[in-house]
Amino acid sequence: MKDLDSAGLDCLAALADERSFERAAERLSITQSAVSQRLRSLEAQVGQLLVVRSRPLRLTEGGKILLRFARQLQALRSDVVRELGERAAPHERIAIAVNADSLATWVLPALDPLVQRGLEEGFGLELVVDDQDFTHDWLRQGEVLGCVSTVKQALRGCVVQPLGVMRYVAVASPDFVKNHLGGELNAGNFAHQPFLVFNRKDDAQALWVSKALGVRKPRLRERFVPSSEAYTRAVCLGWGIGVTSELLVRPFIKSGALVALQPQTSVDVALYWHQWKLEAQALGAPGRVALLDQIGAALAAGARSALGKRQPG
Repeated sequence: MKDLDSAGLDCLAALADERSFERAAERLSITQSAVSQRLRSLEAQVGQLLVVRSRPLRLTEGGKILLRFARQLQALRSDVVRELGERAAPHERIAIAVNADSLATWVLPALDPLVQRGLEEGFGLELVVDDQDFTHDWLRQGEVLGCVSTVKQALRGCVVQPLGVMRYVAVASPDFVKNHLGGELNAGNFAHQPFLVFNRKDDAQALWVSKALGVRKPRLRERFVPSSEAYTRAVCLGWGIGVTSELLVRPFIKSGALVALQPQTSVDVALYWHQWKLEAQALGAPGRVALLDQIGAALAAGARSALGKRQPG
């Protein structure tokens, strides 16, 4: 196969992000016909359709393979631009996927030095949020270049490193414990109590009940609050029992705004950082650390600081 057209790859990435030809054209500052022409040229080059022209449009399996390459090419190009002392194009950014609780606690402080420097260098960053059990799918499909995930095994072409263990504990407001639990949560009253759940992918509550109370496959009364900060606020207001990151609720427990239920019991979630391999030699600058590698190093250092030295076994 001849060298793939970079302009066509940029169009493919824009289409994957924007899910429409009109918005992709606006992002790239070209016409819709130019986007269509570049995509057709790329499809002709590889001999297969890359995009299903639906609403919203979606990528074929071949399109997802090329999208991974397009993302890596854009990351390498951004590094070259930084090496030359120029600013990256406005539409170019490095996307990584993280779980909401990590984003609400340690990810932003970990990335802050890089982002502050990026204000001068002009590189873009996109944080995609999903459940830690599903962020890996974003990496596999080529939507992001790195992810914080519970998956331990690296994809082919990727590297992985352990970040540490995020501990999840059960909490409730003092009034809720007094008025609804009679002072404690137990196997006799849990089924009648509302549990706050982040979203339909969240199973921390059922795991905690199984572990703490010895109940197999518990059926819970659920109230959904899909925001880490709002979730904590809802528990403080007495909406129900929460099972959430100990990092997030630690100050509330310390102040007395929340009470830990069976504090000896927790659900421990091992986290890993995955990223695509981007060879520094490809930048024409051996010894220069690629931006994606810098992001991975910053996240690893931030996780060690926030999560402690405990590592998954």
